[in-house]
Amino acid sequence: MAVLSRFLPSPLLAAYVETFSISEGEAELPTKERCLPNGRMAMMINLGHDTLAVSAPRHGGQFESFHGGVLHGAFSQVAVIDTTTLVTTISVCFKPGGVRLFLPMPATELTNQVVDLSHVFGTAAVDLREHLLRARTKADKVQILERFLLGRIAREQAPHPAVTFALASFQAGNEQRSIAEVTAQLGLSPKRFISLFEEAVGLTPKVFCRLLRFQEALQRTPKRPPVQWADLALSCGYFDQAHFIHDFQAFAGMSPSVYLAQRSDHHNHVPLPT
Repeated sequence: MAVLSRFLPSPLLAAYVETFSISEGEAELPTKERCLPNGRMAMMINLGHDTLAVSAPRHGGQFESFHGGVLHGAFSQVAVIDTTTLVTTISVCFKPGGVRLFLPMPATELTNQVVDLSHVFGTAAVDLREHLLRARTKADKVQILERFLLGRIAREQAPHPAVTFALASFQAGNEQRSIAEVTAQLGLSPKRFISLFEEAVGLTPKVFCRLLRFQEALQRTPKRPPVQWADLALSCGYFDQAHFIHDFQAFAGMSPSVYLAQRSDHHNHVPLPT
């Protein structure tokens, strides 16, 4: 059984990184899982296998093998992973917009895509994996990854203050504001705001906010039936149950009832039927 350990970032990275995660153990069934979109970008390095296999939307359902590690963009669609290749890994989940400081390209170039780390960071990605493989402890591995990221911060690529303000407003829980309300406070044209937001986050404000609502619905869905879907939909801000089901199928690729029957302990991972 694989054991997952999570680590909070140091204060220097806390504004950009949500968590570091290390998985260690043995492969388990099922071997393939749907990964539901959450609007965040992440980096994963495989320390147990030389390759890892992912089927992202652009692959047309076909698995593609990547060597060593990957960076995945902000997804608005389901991806499928081969879990037998992802037993011993270290990964970093970035806060929305946080990865922009480390990238040599806008986040939009990675939307709904998985790319080899060497495509983004060149030979430094290979060196990083070798250092991680030699590290003795989990803490050492996290420190190596933190140093790697700190060495690549480009302050001039930080998200525009309007994007930072908008992200805080959209994620403010019960105090969150609508896109129209936020845009009215920015002093920017809607077109300019959308462009800045996409460049940093990889998604439009509309899609990002829909994913926030979708993720809230996933977290509120009980692990077992019965579920009052209409009540759940309204509590998450959907107009009605039909609106909820439409969005759910668009992001999850399945109906809420099918999700409930197949879900795993992690609300964003759904085992594929064998």
